[in-house]
Amino acid sequence: MFCKASLLTVALALIASATPIAKDTGIRIPLRKRASFTLSDGTVDRYAVAQERVRVINKHRANLIHINNTIGLENFNPGAFIPPVAKLPEEYLQKRQAEPLTEDDGEWDGDDVTIGTPAQNFIIDFDTGSSDLWVASSNCDSCESQDSYDPSASSTSEEQSGTFSIEYGDGSTASGPIYTDDVSVAGISVTGQYLSGVTSETGNLVGSPSDGLMGMAWPALSQLDANPFFWTAIDQGAVSEGVFGFYLSSGTSELYLGGTDTQYYSGDIEYHDLTSSSGFWQIGTASGTINGETAVTGIDTVIDSGTTLMYGPTDAVEDFYNQAGATSLGDGAYGFPCDSFPTVAFSWGGNTWTISNDYFNLGDAGNGVCQAALGGGDLGLGSDVWLFGDTFMQNVYTAFNVDNSAVGFATLA
Repeated sequence: MFCKASLLTVALALIASATPIAKDTGIRIPLRKRASFTLSDGTVDRYAVAQERVRVINKHRANLIHINNTIGLENFNPGAFIPPVAKLPEEYLQKRQAEPLTEDDGEWDGDDVTIGTPAQNFIIDFDTGSSDLWVASSNCDSCESQDSYDPSASSTSEEQSGTFSIEYGDGSTASGPIYTDDVSVAGISVTGQYLSGVTSETGNLVGSPSDGLMGMAWPALSQLDANPFFWTAIDQGAVSEGVFGFYLSSGTSELYLGGTDTQYYSGDIEYHDLTSSSGFWQIGTASGTINGETAVTGIDTVIDSGTTLMYGPTDAVEDFYNQAGATSLGDGAYGFPCDSFPTVAFSWGGNTWTISNDYFNLGDAGNGVCQAALGGGDLGLGSDVWLFGDTFMQNVYTAFNVDNSAVGFATLA
């Protein structure tokens, strides 16, 4: 399924007993963590990290091209598409393929999202870095998903004009007709939701265990030119609050729709207003430290659950690391001695949020140097815009507030 190590693979449980109580206003949805970039012997999976970097750059290149075509961008320069990383030597591939499957590999089944009448069941990935819902169609001979969408079997399906097309960072593409239909996520149900049933697929884009993707970013990023599911749920009163929250960990993880889940954080949520109308969950005035020493200030950050690692503009990341004596590993990657790995933290003017080395240290890259999870890559988002994925989100409770156009963080309980 479209580069599983790079998207948050989600297994939702439709739990009838999940009636909100006390302060709860929404619905809990269990999540499963994506695969790790650290191999079982403690070394970093450098091939997977390199593939992730290429995927993220190309993913947001496609986003920027769409934004420029719809609303226009100042000094627009998306750069060229980067081809996938060449395959590594056979001895490395054999080592990687010998890795045992665990929960973290994201192989999960279950009836998670339903589309149509009667309901057709799907396992879906949730991505705050894109905005569209699409699943494999029953008419797609090249798709490898375990479940597929049959619009002819749904009495509420209506085909719309136009065609959906998407390209991901590994060169995979998918396209298909556009429909509206009833959609339900863990009991939150909407009608007339825009989606695509993919009928043409190249590369490893659609395959087991996940059947498609649900974008959770703003409508401006939608290639369907329609409201994403959560915006439709707000408009139709299916959620009591226009907020959703992510709790991500190496064990239990959760997406909470219609509010935030107070059992997973303590104190208040520290909210920061969005600084861009381009469709990203982008907030500004961040600063970063290494071992308590300021290494960068005044940056914007895009918070993206569909990205595993962290990225900044190539030159800015080089400056960030040079102050701490990091070792360049090539292709925007950096490392530190494994026995003296630094502490990295970020702040948006309030609390300082430290990134645990359980997530920031990806493992031994050779010669006693461990690779850091922040890499350099010119994503085209802007000279002062950085991208924070799960590596950061696993250290905080993250709230995405549609009602107030803000992203918030809270201390984990």
